[in-house]
Amino acid sequence: MHELSLITSVVDSLYDVFEKQPVRKVKSVTLSVGTVSGVVPHYLTEAWEWFTKDDDLFRGSELKIEFIHAYTKCLDCGEEYDTIQYAKVCPHCHSDNTVLKQGNELLIKEVEVE
Repeated sequence: MHELSLITSVVDSLYDVFEKQPVRKVKSVTLSVGTVSGVVPHYLTEAWEWFTKDDDLFRGSELKIEFIHAYTKCLDCGEEYDTIQYAKVCPHCHSDNTVLKQGNELLIKEVEVE
């Protein structure tokens, strides 16, 4: 389950920020997750709850997940299309010379603190 390592990275990143801007308590963290990132939201939430339960700064905080739509660009015809629906093959020219432009991310979007 790579979701636990992702949560560990998120919390570590937030602690780096909190060294410069101290906070008393984290109320919620919003992550933006790409729809083709391979992250399972349920596992991410479970990892968050497990990892933060013994941490005074994060205990009781809520993990919010927003999804980033995945789209791909065809390098032959230049069209962009829905990655989930068509995968790697361009629906316009049927080329597989394509590149994922968005949808593989995992970003910290927002942190609500006391």
